Parts: sequence; C-alpha cells; structure tokens
Amino acid sequence: MAVFQLQKDTTNNFICPKCGKPLHFVDGQAVQIVQGRADMSAVLPKYECYDCGIYFQELLGSGFYDEHDLPKTACQPQKVKKVVSTGDLPPMVLQRDANNQCVCPRCGEMMDYIEGRAVQLVDGRPDMENVKGHFHCKSCSSYFRPIASTQYYQWSEK
Repeated sequence: MAVFQLQKDTTNNFICPKCGKPLHFVDGQAVQIVQGRADMSAVLPKYECYDCGIYFQELLGSGFYDEHDLPKTACQPQKVKKVVSTGDLPPMVLQRDANNQCVCPRCGEMMDYIEGRAVQLVDGRPDMENVKGHFHCKSCSSYFRPIASTQYYQWSEK
C-alpha cells in the first residue's frame, strides 16, 4: 500500500499521482456489510481515478492519502440518464407487451402495467386513484394514468 500527498491542478482539484488526470470526489456512505463483516472504509470520503482503477483516502486528517483498488464495477463512471421533464411529455398512446410492460417515455427503461383495483376507503373517504389500470416506472418513479374515455395516457405525480 502506497501513501501519497495529493497535488492540486490549476483549478484547485486533486490530480492522480500516477496518471495526472483529475480525481473524482466521492462522499462517504453508510457502513457496508462485506462478506458478513462491517466495512468502515465506505464511511470516509475518497478521491477516485477511473483511468487507473484506484482510489485515495486520507489517513486520519494527516493530509496523506493511501491507495486502494476500485471494485471492477466502479472503474466505469456512472452514465447519467437523460430524463425528460414532465412538462415536456404530451399525452400519448402506450401499448403494453406480452409481459405487461412498455418503454417509459420519460427515461427509456421498461415500466410495468398495474391492473386497476376496487375502490378503497382511506380515512373514511373513497380513494379512486388506482381504480383504472396504469403504468409505473420503477427507474424514474413515474406514473402514467389514462385520460378519461380516451386511449391516451399522461404523466401523473402519484
């Protein structure tokens, strides 16, 4: 394990001591369970280099950073999904396939068709929200509900 004092570039970002490219800051996360044990390394913030497949974590606030290998899945930067704004979605015809799914017009992932169900009482009042069948996309948390007496669907908040 090598220890480095990271240098900064002209824009005040840390650079990788091995390849000289900018490092990507990743904030600390919750404690991870790895092979049945608590992995505390995820709690600390780190600087990742996707080109070298390594990351650096500071040693007890000393200004020195130790080097670790990135997991294979982390070596590729996450692609940012292009999600269409809800205001840009016109009413549309959605057709479900044999698996009761169709492509989400908002994010492009597959969304599920949810069958309509009976009226439910919520706080003593009838809840008509899920009486008609609708589409739900788990990826972007969108709902598409039918427009009354038409074959068109439109985006809905819930």
